Amino acid sequence: MKRYLALIFLLLVAFETIHAKKRIITGDERTELYLPMLEGKRIALFSNHTGLAGEQHVLDLLISKGVNVSCIFSPEHGFRGTADAGERVSSSVDDKTGVSIISLYGGKSPLKDPATLERFDILLVDIQDVGLRFYTYYVTMCKLMDACAPLNKQVIVLDRPNPNGHYVDGPILDMSLKSGVGWLPIPVVHGMTLGELAQMINGEGWLECGKRCPLTVIPCDNYTHRTRCDITVPPSPNLPNLQSVLLYPSLCYFEGTSVSLGRGTHFPFQVYGHPDMKNRKFSFLVESLPGAKNPPQLGKVCYGVDLRQLPESVIRKKGLDLSYVIDAYRDLNMGDKFFTNFFELLIGKRDVRRMIINGMTAEQIKATWQDDVRKFRKQRKPYLLYKE
Repeated sequence: MKRYLALIFLLLVAFETIHAKKRIITGDERTELYLPMLEGKRIALFSNHTGLAGEQHVLDLLISKGVNVSCIFSPEHGFRGTADAGERVSSSVDDKTGVSIISLYGGKSPLKDPATLERFDILLVDIQDVGLRFYTYYVTMCKLMDACAPLNKQVIVLDRPNPNGHYVDGPILDMSLKSGVGWLPIPVVHGMTLGELAQMINGEGWLECGKRCPLTVIPCDNYTHRTRCDITVPPSPNLPNLQSVLLYPSLCYFEGTSVSLGRGTHFPFQVYGHPDMKNRKFSFLVESLPGAKNPPQLGKVCYGVDLRQLPESVIRKKGLDLSYVIDAYRDLNMGDKFFTNFFELLIGKRDVRRMIINGMTAEQIKATWQDDVRKFRKQRKPYLLYKE
């Protein structure tokens, strides 16, 4: 019996060891690679609630190691990640550490003020992205790189996995549609980590006037672009779980219509519906909730489709899927009035609306951007840090 129990114990230890080896180690956990670079320097931290090094926030980790964090830059949704999409966030002070928080979302950019840039020597980036052109964290990183480049300030990206890093899909942005939800000539789903994208921004000369900033990326360990990455901390208020993150590339275009995609429910980006959609068994009530204070169709019952039980394997296989938008468009029979101008900013191409109106299927529309996908895959290859 003792031998039997000892064998079980050894097998459990072996299993735990194998499991530990396979755990993704994020860049911020690899302190031996970047803490020496921070000694004697004033550090600006671009992060939010997702900047966790294991169980500890990277801000607390840095301070515990004696690093001089002179300020924090916060993106859309704020440092604590609770503000609505597009909501203006004021600058403040972190209650726990007393470090100044400088909001980079809403209002006049503090990066235009030389006094802001004089506050730090090195910019440290640690934030969870989801790998989509209309998700604004990379835009803020790009603006910070722009500010650092002419002053030759070092940028260090503590890299994180991309939950949508397993594929590339969608058209490359028509730069005449450049906006806060589309900043670079990349597809909707670029399939890169922030560290890889930062290298590409530098390498392709995408900063203002082709400038480059001194850049170091601390890569993840035990990660490839095929590694499945779960979401333990919601990256923003309306992406509460992995299902929403995986459906986000397909459902976000409803933001350019009157159709609700579940903002104001407890399952945003996992459903879609409208008060006038017909013959639908599923319905949901849109309410004012934290992170969605004034969502579309507020106070109304919407009828539509529930995607919460759609298998992850199906979502991954379809990739960017416009069939949901096409379904709602045909049901509501509103013609061009179905869309707002925001639709083009999200999809990044001017002719997709017309394709839908003309009755093309999702598969036919997807075929129109396959040359873009092939072109971008080749273009991005020199900047990849992880196996495809």
